Amino acid sequence: MSTEKIPYKIYIEESEMPKQWYNVRADMKKKPAPLLNPVTKQPITAEELSEVFCDELVKQELDETNAYIDIPEEIREFYRMYRPAPLVRAYCLEKALGTPAKIYYKFEGNNTSGSHKLNSAIAQAYYAKQQGLKGVTTETGAGQWGTALSMACSYFDLDCQVYMVKVSYEQKPFRREVMRTYGANVTPSPSMLTEVGRKINAEFPGTNGSLGCAISEAVEAASNQEGYRYVLGSVLSQVLLHQTVIGLETKIAMDKYDIKPDIIIGCAGGGSNLGGLISPFMGEKLRGEADYKFIAVEPASCPSLTRGVYAYDYCDTGKVCPLQKMYTLGSGFMPSSSHAGGLRYHGMSSVLSELYDQSLMEAVSVEQTSVFDAAVKFARVEGILPAPESSHAIKVAIDEALKCKETGEEKTILFGLTGTGYFDMYAYEKFNNGVMGDYVPTDEEIKIATDKLPKF
Repeated sequence: MSTEKIPYKIYIEESEMPKQWYNVRADMKKKPAPLLNPVTKQPITAEELSEVFCDELVKQELDETNAYIDIPEEIREFYRMYRPAPLVRAYCLEKALGTPAKIYYKFEGNNTSGSHKLNSAIAQAYYAKQQGLKGVTTETGAGQWGTALSMACSYFDLDCQVYMVKVSYEQKPFRREVMRTYGANVTPSPSMLTEVGRKINAEFPGTNGSLGCAISEAVEAASNQEGYRYVLGSVLSQVLLHQTVIGLETKIAMDKYDIKPDIIIGCAGGGSNLGGLISPFMGEKLRGEADYKFIAVEPASCPSLTRGVYAYDYCDTGKVCPLQKMYTLGSGFMPSSSHAGGLRYHGMSSVLSELYDQSLMEAVSVEQTSVFDAAVKFARVEGILPAPESSHAIKVAIDEALKCKETGEEKTILFGLTGTGYFDMYAYEKFNNGVMGDYVPTDEEIKIATDKLPKF
């Protein structure tokens, strides 16, 4: 089919929406290493995980054999409120760049949470409600996950307790107020309300916090309240599973118009949006049915894939969560207060880490001033103000499109636009005023943190 006939926005029919999530681990010949109990250092059992997570989510976390897992009808009904999400041909961006490349983006910002996070939040809240729990605890960095979970918990009448990374809590008061409007209790992390929070504050006086800190506090809070469980917005395999609705919808839409992407790009913090977008395409690559170039884009201020080590590490700063083999900067690494709060995490999904280690995908790190420069260029021609996290993918999509301009190659580029930036105006103000800086950790700073990785 001629690409000239492809509309700006491609929507699949409601009847075509995925009825199952796709579990990429089922097609991986070499599976991710198992989670380990932080005390015994042995592979963690379902019973042990159930002390922290909902029972059904534990099953999904440990499932490496079933390629497809049914999406419950109640979750699919909720999805219909804001899905299917559009696949957009970036004609205006292509024209502005003067590139022969064809650029597409999957836009996940068409819901009140403003991001893709709602895809997993509603699933996790549903399973908590089915289990008869009173509520859940969680962490949030930039605030998209906390917002999404507060919405989902409100829908199912569950209590929602959010530990928000302190720097984001201060930079993004309106994001915080959306959570409170949906009934969530929001606490800046590290706080003095938990034992681990007090310990982190003592060890790192005046710290801006990190996702690792907030995770530790949320896990402790769940453990100390009967009828509560902890839920996580990224990193875990169960979260990547729920987010595959992004990639599945994208593939259905592209197949309708005989579009095959050459390059697929996503921002990478913990891995939920990147994994969700690439999984169905990666499955084809793993099965030998097709080939794609995958690029993970991370901030230069927190470069776990490009400068971290592949080793077992704690998923949280307080060292109470299971150990996961992943690319990591060390659980004690304290990232700078960059504006891409959702990418301010010391490690990476075990699934994506294993795929990267097998050279099935690439990774690059980019500095935040170049990211915001790309975000502004995109906003001015495509009419959407992108989130700082998503703008990492935009930056590299533009770079790849300009390479095509140099070579004359007509490649097809796909990237994930996972959220809007309307709560990130403090960051845009810094950029517009010319006072935004770039922080890149030194090798010595990273070595200090990685030298403290658990040894066993």
